[in-house]
Amino acid sequence: MFDDDGPLQTPATGDTVLRYHLRWKERDLDGVMALYHPDIQYHDFFQNRLMGLAELREYVQASMPRDSGEALEHSDRIRLDGNTAFIQYKITLRGGAGLVSFRASEAITVRDGLIWRVNEYASLVHEQASRPEVTSLRPATSRLGLSPRQLSFMADDLQQYFERQQPYLDADLDLQRVARETGYSRNQISYLLNQVLGQSFYRYVNQARLRHLLTVLDQAGPTARVDELAFAAGFNSLSAFYNCFRQQTGLSPKAYVRQISLRARAQDTP
Repeated sequence: MFDDDGPLQTPATGDTVLRYHLRWKERDLDGVMALYHPDIQYHDFFQNRLMGLAELREYVQASMPRDSGEALEHSDRIRLDGNTAFIQYKITLRGGAGLVSFRASEAITVRDGLIWRVNEYASLVHEQASRPEVTSLRPATSRLGLSPRQLSFMADDLQQYFERQQPYLDADLDLQRVARETGYSRNQISYLLNQVLGQSFYRYVNQARLRHLLTVLDQAGPTARVDELAFAAGFNSLSAFYNCFRQQTGLSPKAYVRQISLRARAQDTP
């Protein structure tokens, strides 16, 4: 690409991209918008969405860090090639079955000292067991209108809601209630759980119930009545409880309680 004086220089490109990054990091929306060229074309390939200047303000605001100073996990240094900077980073989502992350990259092209083109790419990675599994989610995500950053915010909101409000203690908890109380749509929560985090709603809920029960068990000791604690944690059937318990711990509840008893005895032994 060229400006009126010939090819753009790498130092000027690096300076513009660095200011852009710092203003984004500091949640300076007006500062970020001021760095976009009037003819900006921002292509989010994950959503298959092409945006001009008029559409970018809402998009940028929804993707900015929630706290000033929050940083992305960069997987490589910023690379410069003439008037274009290449950035790679990772967005890790909490609450999945194993490590779930988005591997993202941006190609940012500068013209006249302003950002003229942005091509943003992202792919979903499930890192479980042996090798990473990369899944393309562009069609479904395009319909929901969610970027990787927005999906990461949703995953955090969902986990914090479960940790603070403990809705799983209600045996009748359903997806509609979770969506209503977290401020998202039912389709968005369902998509996040099934397509991104890789688990069903009921599995996610039962895992939260089991974490709660294991904490109570560790405090209650070997005299605990496990079946009663399971119902108190929100399980509405013992078969569902036993299946979830074995899947997550590899033990039966009885064997797990026996381990607690053995640990307690070992700690009491001088």
